[in-house]
Amino acid sequence: MEAEARLLLQEARESIEAARSYRRELELRLRGLHQARKQIRESATLTRDVLEQHFNDLKGTLKKLLDERLMSLLQEVDAIEQESIKPLDECQKLIEHGVSTADDLLREGESAVHGDVGQQNEKLCSFTKKALHIQLDSLPEVPSLVDVPCLSAQLDDCLLTILKNQIFRHGTVASRPPVQLEEFVEKPGGILVRWCKVDDDFIPQDYRLQYRKSTASHFEDVYVGSETEFIVLHIDPNVDYQFRVCARGDGRQEWSPWSVPQIGHTTLVPHEWTAGLEGYSLSSRRNIALRNDSQSCGVLYSKAPTYFCGQTLTFRIETVGQPDRRDSLGVCVEQQNGYDSLQRDKAVCISTNGAVFVNGKEMTNQLPAVTSGSTVTFDMEVVQLGPSSNEGGNFKLRVTISSNNREVVFDWVLDQCCVSLYFGCSFSYPGWKVLVF
Repeated sequence: MEAEARLLLQEARESIEAARSYRRELELRLRGLHQARKQIRESATLTRDVLEQHFNDLKGTLKKLLDERLMSLLQEVDAIEQESIKPLDECQKLIEHGVSTADDLLREGESAVHGDVGQQNEKLCSFTKKALHIQLDSLPEVPSLVDVPCLSAQLDDCLLTILKNQIFRHGTVASRPPVQLEEFVEKPGGILVRWCKVDDDFIPQDYRLQYRKSTASHFEDVYVGSETEFIVLHIDPNVDYQFRVCARGDGRQEWSPWSVPQIGHTTLVPHEWTAGLEGYSLSSRRNIALRNDSQSCGVLYSKAPTYFCGQTLTFRIETVGQPDRRDSLGVCVEQQNGYDSLQRDKAVCISTNGAVFVNGKEMTNQLPAVTSGSTVTFDMEVVQLGPSSNEGGNFKLRVTISSNNREVVFDWVLDQCCVSLYFGCSFSYPGWKVLVF
């Protein structure tokens, strides 16, 4: 009986735990449903606001354009009217002057005919001469109605049909954007953002990525181009950022709807160069180093060993100066002052001419020479040798150096465990500027 009771008790406990687990899963699904419903309602509200604002703006703009066109046509009517009336006014003045002259002549003639008999001959002679001088048979020409403008408005009713067709096709409501954010990869002081197309019928030409701090109100453009990933730099560690992406279809001008915003962050502190070395000038964030005109020559190291195996360390050459065979970009176990290059023991590097050095020895394999815009990357993974690397046995790192679409892979053997490393650079001549991330 006791065994049966224990068995029943065990089954009851298992059922209770299964019920709890089932309830937790159901609660998670309820929260998922709540978030889905919230997204639908909030996006619907936002879409309504956008549509109303857009069409109100459109109506205002359309009214303004119609008013401007009306004013232009009315001004054209005024100009034609004034230009056409002007010769008629001149003709009217000429006729009125003739009427006035004829009235004066009539009065003078009647006075001569009915005047005093003693002065009649003299007045008639004067009147006759005056009448001959005036040329009473010369009349000004008055244009006929067919020769003067008759203004009218020519209004094509097809404009309403065209507008109607365009308006009824203007705007669409999309339930899902054609692209979505896919992955966030933490980088030192940055985040690698990847996105993908989710609409098979959509042919993208360009993508547009925006981001903002979760506490900010406005998104900012950070990338526009044809790639489907981008490293966003200048990211504060342990701070949430919101990202969204949209696309522009092939041959189109307008952008697609935005993807669902997602949150990304990095816990990795940004790479920084060490400040204070005389031969180099640093940016405000200390991730860009410029070889200045100082005669001082030495290796510029990172502020701390912030490169960890398993990560990708990237150097991007912003500007170039005169190359020298002792130039170097690479990583090392420790900072060692007194050297003018990383071409030394406990360091791997690439020279500006593409030569690769391991512990100060040049490899037979060589990469292309670095140029302005070149990107040099270092990837390392740990391969242990000996019974235990923590007890002083050999320690091996598999190193991959890539530059200009070529790479070299080799094993770097050290006599101590090194999970984090310093990075550094050295340039003999001024003008070289390098960004690290």
